[in-house]
Amino acid sequence: MRQTPTVQSPLTLNEIYAALAECAGDLKIIAGGTDLMVLANAHQLEASNFLDIWRVDELRGISDEGDALRIGALTTYTQLIRAPLIQQFIPALVAASRTIGAVQIQNRGTLGGNIVNASPAGDSLPVLAAYDAALEIGSQRGTRRVAFNEFYTGYRRTVLAADELVIAARVPKVKAGERDFFCKVGTRRAQAISKIVMSAKAQMNAASIASIQIGIGSVAPTVMRATQTEALLVGATLTPDLIEQARQMIANEVTPITDLRSTEHYRRSVTGNVLTKFLRQIIEGAEAR
Repeated sequence: MRQTPTVQSPLTLNEIYAALAECAGDLKIIAGGTDLMVLANAHQLEASNFLDIWRVDELRGISDEGDALRIGALTTYTQLIRAPLIQQFIPALVAASRTIGAVQIQNRGTLGGNIVNASPAGDSLPVLAAYDAALEIGSQRGTRRVAFNEFYTGYRRTVLAADELVIAARVPKVKAGERDFFCKVGTRRAQAISKIVMSAKAQMNAASIASIQIGIGSVAPTVMRATQTEALLVGATLTPDLIEQARQMIANEVTPITDLRSTEHYRRSVTGNVLTKFLRQIIEGAEAR
């Protein structure tokens, strides 16, 4: 006989910590519910005890911390899209948020939920990877900070302990002269799971690349940084030959699979083409100046 689901609805962060400490491993946290409700409707959600954190306002809000923005885990995509601070300092996150579902999903879906869901196809995740974000993780034992690029340990696996939750993301601001980029390739233009999703950020020094960070999703068991391709590009002068080398390198650096949405070959090819698009935009921007 199926157990009747139970739901706790805390109002404070301390109440969340207490519930997790008491029932660690036996509680499923639910925020906006945009992923969990899909699983529930498909009868693929095994959990029977839920911790609904939607009403905990301590987990909301965007604040300016000087060199970075702190974004509460319950900040929705709609709030990210509309926030002047995000528009100014993390424009790629605005672009990513616009691609996530329909308006109804953007109103309920949260950044923290996208992070903890741990899908390699999460649209906001390549932005956090490219921006070298850090995550604030809390429990009754205290808080700790983990680099976003060290948060995932494998497919749908994270460093979170059973009594912990992500409370905020700290994202460095785009610097003067830096270019950022976001591109999602899906079956259709909207409301589609990505076949490949990429975000990048680069700083130029005359015609050469002073720094570049490239985050990619849907091409590996977790969201990934293209560190080999970054190493090829840093310090180099952007030429058509270099762009072609980078295209080939990143296509080989990713480790996609063939599934219902796409093929391995397609994902490799499109990853290279999307990077080419960004690098050409950099050249065009430099020529325009």
